[in-house]
Amino acid sequence: MSTMTPPPPGIYVPSVLFFDENENFDIPSIKAHVLRLAQGGVTGILVQGSNGEAQHLSHDERKEAIRITKQTLDENGFQKVVIIAGTGGQSTRETKKLCVDAAEAGAAFCLVLTPSVWPPQMMPANILRFYREVADASPIPTMVYNFPVVTAGLDLTSDIIYELAQHPNIVGTKLSCGNIGKLHRLTSSVPSSKFATFPGVSDVFLQGLVSGSAGVIGALPNIAPKAHAELYRLYKAGKMEDAARIQALLGHADWELTKMGSIGGIKAACSKYFGYGTPIVRGPLSAVDFENAAAGKLKELIVFEKSL
Repeated sequence: MSTMTPPPPGIYVPSVLFFDENENFDIPSIKAHVLRLAQGGVTGILVQGSNGEAQHLSHDERKEAIRITKQTLDENGFQKVVIIAGTGGQSTRETKKLCVDAAEAGAAFCLVLTPSVWPPQMMPANILRFYREVADASPIPTMVYNFPVVTAGLDLTSDIIYELAQHPNIVGTKLSCGNIGKLHRLTSSVPSSKFATFPGVSDVFLQGLVSGSAGVIGALPNIAPKAHAELYRLYKAGKMEDAARIQALLGHADWELTKMGSIGGIKAACSKYFGYGTPIVRGPLSAVDFENAAAGKLKELIVFEKSL
């Protein structure tokens, strides 16, 4: 891919990683999950998104997770499924290294989180410089990851992201702020052929599409990839009422998953309903008891997923 090409539109999932009782990689379960996502129709897999516990992994483990994902896709005939790697570090230097590591391990794009150890120092000038220096150094195209919940409240404005979109090696953004006004300002001011704008949450998947988004990069497709693919199909076919019905279910289920703790909830759901993995997360996170935590809509979504 040229440095000017954003990832293709569609459904991307920040996949969870599975661990054994010693918190080491459970490789068979990781592979089973990647395969179910690919078979469920996702366009791409984000390795080391916030759901991939990137901050809890060593550099070697981060490379290994990308390699396992790519190997699983290649072995099963899913070479066209796009791999994006989360490469955010707390320094520019580390972030550049993680981008090189990601490229070496087989990722096609990098998704870069804003450093947040020193929020008062992260003025717009420093944010712009950070992303531009990383994009200059990265061997693969980069994307801007805006997620205030995990960056000490730092919330990039549409003005900052628009500025960054002018860089030839910055080709998209994930907006986990879920701000549709921001998304629409970006889609209406930067051509989609140059810059892909994705909401980072499923509860605004359809709303984002209406506002010109490139699809979604969200946690919920870990549980229900086919349901997201079905909504996308209905939207493209112009069946808005049917799409909106699925969107309502996704919105309720996404909220329930957020309240239970997305990462633990996803692992618990996969273990219970899809037959692989354990609910183990790396501390300080804690495992989730799906039965006690899950409300009705998440279970309703799983029933719908299995019907597709």
